[in-house]
Amino acid sequence: MATMKSVRTGAQGTVDVVDIERPVPGPKDALLRIRACGICGTDLTFLRMGGMPLGPDGQLTSIPLGHEPAGEIVGVGAEVTTLKAGDRVVVNPQAAPSGIIGCGGALGGMSEYLLIENAVAGKSVAVLPDTVPFAVAALNEPMAVARHCVNRSEAGPADKVLVFGAGPIGLGAAIWLKLRGVEHVTVADVIPQRLETALAVGADAVIDSSREDVAARLTELHGQGTDSLGRPRPGTDIYIDAAGAAAVVDTALSSAKWGAKLVTVAVHTKPEPIDLGAILRSEMTILGSQGYPTEIFEVTPEIVEHQERFSRLISHTVPFSEVDRAFALTLTPGAAEKVVVTFDDQP
Repeated sequence: MATMKSVRTGAQGTVDVVDIERPVPGPKDALLRIRACGICGTDLTFLRMGGMPLGPDGQLTSIPLGHEPAGEIVGVGAEVTTLKAGDRVVVNPQAAPSGIIGCGGALGGMSEYLLIENAVAGKSVAVLPDTVPFAVAALNEPMAVARHCVNRSEAGPADKVLVFGAGPIGLGAAIWLKLRGVEHVTVADVIPQRLETALAVGADAVIDSSREDVAARLTELHGQGTDSLGRPRPGTDIYIDAAGAAAVVDTALSSAKWGAKLVTVAVHTKPEPIDLGAILRSEMTILGSQGYPTEIFEVTPEIVEHQERFSRLISHTVPFSEVDRAFALTLTPGAAEKVVVTFDDQP
C-alpha cells in the first residue's frame, strides 16, 4: 500500500502531519501531485479552534487542511477525457462531492497527493500553462474570493474605492479593481510593509489608519461629497472591508456619502453593533461577499497574464518538510503576509 503525508488540525494552535493511504483514482477521477498550497486565514481559524465544529452539539473534529492547491496530474481514470498526466492545474475545492476540500470535506490539499473526484477540466480543475510558477498558481482560490468581492461591488471606471486591509484578499481586490479600470483605489492598513506592497501592486494611494484620519485623508484623495442631510463626507463611492475589524465598519458607516456602498468580504468572528442611524443618513448599501459562485476559474487566465503582479502577494515560500514552521509563521501576528507551502522537496 502506497502512503503519503497529509496535514490535519491537531491540538489547538498546532497541526499534525500524518501518513495515510495514497488515493487511487476511480474511472471518473484524477490523481493530483501537489506542488504548492497556500495557507489561508480560514486554516488559522480551524487551528485556533483545534478542528471544525462538525460533530453533534458542535463538537470539534480534526479535519484535513489545505484549500489552495496547485499541482500536476499524475494519473486519470478510464472515463476522464478532458485531462491527462502532465497537466498543471488549479483546483475548485467546492466542486468535490465528498465536501469542500480543506474546509470540512474528506480531502485536504495540504497533502502530497489529492484525489480529484469527477475530474473535468473547467469544473473541478483548470489547466495552466507551464509558464506560471506553482506558488503563484496556488493564489487562484483566494484571488477568486477577491474577484467575487469586486464583482459584488459593481465598481466602474469612474468610481473611487477604499479597500480596508492589505492582506492577500484586500490586495487581490485592489489588483482586480485596477485591472477593471477603476479610476482611484486607496488601500488602508496599519502595517507599513503591507502598504508598500499595496502601492507595488498598483494602488493609487495608501492610508496608515493607525496614524492618519481616514475620513480627512479620503476627502483629500477622493474629493468631497455629502450625506443625505447635506453634511460633508468623503467622495468615496465604494468601501471594501477585507480587514474584519469593527473599527473598519464604523469608519465606513461614519464616512459614507449619500449612496455609497460597503462590501464586506472579511470574516468577523463575533457579532458587532452597527450604527443604523448612519446607514439612514447615507442610504448606504451593505453587501456581503462569500466565496466564489462563478469566479474560481474566471480569474485563472488573468493570473497567468499578470503573474508578476500577483507574485508580490507571496511573502514566504516554505518547503513541505517544514510545514510546522509555515503554520507557525502565519499564526504569528506581523510575521508573514501570504505563506505558500511548496512540495519541490518531496519525492
